[in-house]
Amino acid sequence: MAYRFILFEVDRGVARITLNRPDVLNSIHTDMSGEIQEALARATREREIRAVLLTGTGRGFCAGQDLDEVRPGSSAGDFADHVRTVYNPLVRGLRMLEKPVVCAVNGVAAGAGANLALACDLVIAAEEASFVQSFAKIGLVPDTGGSFFLPQLVGMARATALAMLAEKITARQAVEIGLIYRACPAATLQEESTTLAVHLAAQPTLGLGLTKRLLNSAGANGLDAQLALEAELQGEAGRSADYVEGVTAFLAKRKPVFTGR
Repeated sequence: MAYRFILFEVDRGVARITLNRPDVLNSIHTDMSGEIQEALARATREREIRAVLLTGTGRGFCAGQDLDEVRPGSSAGDFADHVRTVYNPLVRGLRMLEKPVVCAVNGVAAGAGANLALACDLVIAAEEASFVQSFAKIGLVPDTGGSFFLPQLVGMARATALAMLAEKITARQAVEIGLIYRACPAATLQEESTTLAVHLAAQPTLGLGLTKRLLNSAGANGLDAQLALEAELQGEAGRSADYVEGVTAFLAKRKPVFTGR
């Protein structure tokens, strides 16, 4: 597929998806969402892709919804349908992809753009980057999974403040409150995020995918159900070639070579 609004490349087992509308801070419209959905589907089905790196071009990571598409009186239709078709599939695509996803936030992450980042597994942001739940500024509610991820990441009190006050926080603040994994100088962001993604791609990615499935289930399961799922998925991991390779390499005192199988 030829992409117009994103860049897509695969290198060393990592699919790099780059939001590419820098003139509007990579804000999302329907066609761009469709391209991201297709890229995530490709990352799911192609075996040589073992990790994903999501980032943006220019000064921003993603400014959220392109408001030109949904301004009052436009032909965009019902907002509920818009969220269901443009944003919900992105969140499901990121969370159901049983491969590690790194997000490199290179600038502002606002509204749906902030929550798109939070749907990824590991978020690294440039120190100059910022996060803002901007929905309240225009009379909307958090979408793109924001109402789900925020309380899990930072607790209800901070989640409420972020959502209702729409205050911008820095990348360093985001690390301090547990919203993201790491912040680094802008000059090293691409190198550090690529190194992390390449490292993950060389790990036992079948097991990492099962780990992601466990974490996805933890919020809805009770203890007994989660323990049962742990046992089931541990059985699956224990039948993998990566488990055999990991133990064999450990006993032989050599570096393992995992294949994600």
